[in-house]
Amino acid sequence: MTNWRAPFRGGLTGAAAKPINASISIPGSKSATNRALILAAIASTPSILRKPLSSRDTDLMVKGLRTLGCEIEEIKTPAGFDYKITPHKLIGPAHIEVGNAGTVMRFLPPIASLATGLIHFDGDARSHERPLAPVINALEQLGVSIEHGNKYKLPLTINGAGKIKGGVVEIDASASSQFVSALLLLGPATEGGITIKHTGASLPSMPHIEMTIQMLQSFGGQVEVGDNSWSVKPGKLVGQDLTIEPDLSNAAPFMAAAMICGGSVEIKDWPKSTKQPGDQLRSIFTKMGAKIDQGDYGLKISGSGKIFGIDIDLHDVGELTPSIAAVAALADSPSTLRGIAHLRLHETDRLAALASEINNLGGLVTEGPGELLIKPAQLKASQIFRSYEDHRMATAGAIIGLAVDGVIVENIETTKKTLSDFPGMWQGMLDG
Repeated sequence: MTNWRAPFRGGLTGAAAKPINASISIPGSKSATNRALILAAIASTPSILRKPLSSRDTDLMVKGLRTLGCEIEEIKTPAGFDYKITPHKLIGPAHIEVGNAGTVMRFLPPIASLATGLIHFDGDARSHERPLAPVINALEQLGVSIEHGNKYKLPLTINGAGKIKGGVVEIDASASSQFVSALLLLGPATEGGITIKHTGASLPSMPHIEMTIQMLQSFGGQVEVGDNSWSVKPGKLVGQDLTIEPDLSNAAPFMAAAMICGGSVEIKDWPKSTKQPGDQLRSIFTKMGAKIDQGDYGLKISGSGKIFGIDIDLHDVGELTPSIAAVAALADSPSTLRGIAHLRLHETDRLAALASEINNLGGLVTEGPGELLIKPAQLKASQIFRSYEDHRMATAGAIIGLAVDGVIVENIETTKKTLSDFPGMWQGMLDG
């Protein structure tokens, strides 16, 4: 575990203030990479994934699919590497480690149900606490044999029969849209297709479901969307040659840096049209005082000299909350971040973690059941900014550290979950 002193730049008005002038490339989207890997593994022909993300979460997905018999070859390129995925009949027995990756622990068990033999899943200690019941329940409704000790959590063992008949499943996906995506990805490989009915009161992160549907369709899948229901027809998927978009959610800390320090940061290759939740950062940070310009090169964000508080519902883009909360803690007026109760079930309880760590710096954050109320306060480093083994908490600490001297972020290596070298990228941005 490596603690890391966050670089201090004095914010917009401090004695050490120094505007940023940088152009950076954000690595590929974890969400897109792991969805594409799943679809390529169950397609009927090989696929090429260009500019995929290499991080702990995506590496775990690759390792899991290889363990099941899928051939995944890493092809070196001048810019890094591509993946060539050649699908094969999935087989067991196998042991798959999921780490603390929501996409791996929720997307791979349905796919492993298509294998023959015993497939055992386990992961980090936190993975044993994260909700998995909707996926397990759905698979059991489809006739899959799963041993989980009646706990409906990890560790678990699937006794794969090599095929799934399909049918109608009812799930409560209020805790995570990944439950719906996991079953959508399975749908084409079932014998009769699958219909998913969401029975809960709300559904967070709808853009992630839209991303799943879009990618399914790009592989030739047929999806019908109803009122809180989705039907996927059975059929052979066709391998694709796909370029993975930059992970726009991972752009949030770098965009925040321009707002806090002044100057500008250019994010290369920002897509003109995308289903990624991170695309909403353009409008969110504009409301908080940033200037956004988008062109053929990508996106440029500039600090205006002030940061404004915001009252916003983040239900559909909850993963952006830590970065937005960090910026809001440095704003000149109060902020209310609403609709984020589901973040209590992420890598950590992000609402409690954000309130605790910002308040430990002298902040004024009030934690509600599904919201954070953040008031302006003079922040001062007094103790380690804990990351809770959560990559987005670690980057939130880096953001605040730009304006608060002496912030020490605990276990910065947790950022490897989605960025292979966040400290290097951060320093590179500051160096211009």
